[in-house]
Amino acid sequence: MSEYFFWRRMKNRDILRAEELLRDMEDDYVSACGRFLAREFLSDHVWTLCGKKNELSALVINSRSTIMPVLCGRLEIPRPRFLGGFLRLKKIHSVQGLKDEVVVFENEMRQLGMTAVDIIDYDLMTLDKLPPQKNFSPRPENLVLRQPRMIDLDALAPLQAAYEQEEVLPKGSVFSPAASRVNIANIIARGHVLAAELGGRLVGKINISAVSFSRYQVGGVYVHPDFRGLGIARAMAAEFIASIINEGRGAALFVKKANIAARRLYLGLGFTARGNYRITYY
Repeated sequence: MSEYFFWRRMKNRDILRAEELLRDMEDDYVSACGRFLAREFLSDHVWTLCGKKNELSALVINSRSTIMPVLCGRLEIPRPRFLGGFLRLKKIHSVQGLKDEVVVFENEMRQLGMTAVDIIDYDLMTLDKLPPQKNFSPRPENLVLRQPRMIDLDALAPLQAAYEQEEVLPKGSVFSPAASRVNIANIIARGHVLAAELGGRLVGKINISAVSFSRYQVGGVYVHPDFRGLGIARAMAAEFIASIINEGRGAALFVKKANIAARRLYLGLGFTARGNYRITYY
């Protein structure tokens, strides 16, 4: 394959073809599609795998400190030699995507002297239509689900901080309260969030973590430990995901394989496991 295909930085004339490839493969690469659409042209990078006839068959997306391979199932690829020079200029904290494709880049990073500090495997799940209504466990009578406003920032910030520390940060990372507060402020500003209020206290949240062509990626699901087991997470997720489907979009998410309760929740809401997803941290 290396005789006929080669890597190069994406050129302006490649953008439409790269977008077409991502649209065709969107269900497997919602997060990568979202990063591609939101990329910063001066600081983020995209490389394309091209052939003699200039066809485009795979991508590698750099967004902030993350590398996201979009190999479309091609595991035997020409060596991405551009990585060596790139890593001398920019610090990369993670590689994420479909597990088999991330493994390809793990091997490349290892040869370049990069050592993984944490590897987390997930189930990639999608949902396109709401399943028939089921009789779920009752939820608290005084539970209110609402879209938070900026005046709720002080109440939501501790939930976001706990979520990031429990679910997002890899081993050995230092938590930044200021960065976490900015994250949730931006989420509130975009309006892609639902909060759970119980007895006048905000106790849970769920939000959109990526916007793709025709799907929203769901993330940031968190309920305060003192209020778990009451059906709050299920109520939040059911209402939030229904709003996505009713908007005419599909939903996607990735959930830790070790999180049995969360996997059971999403499967019960109608999601189907589509593949294996991995985030490797450096």
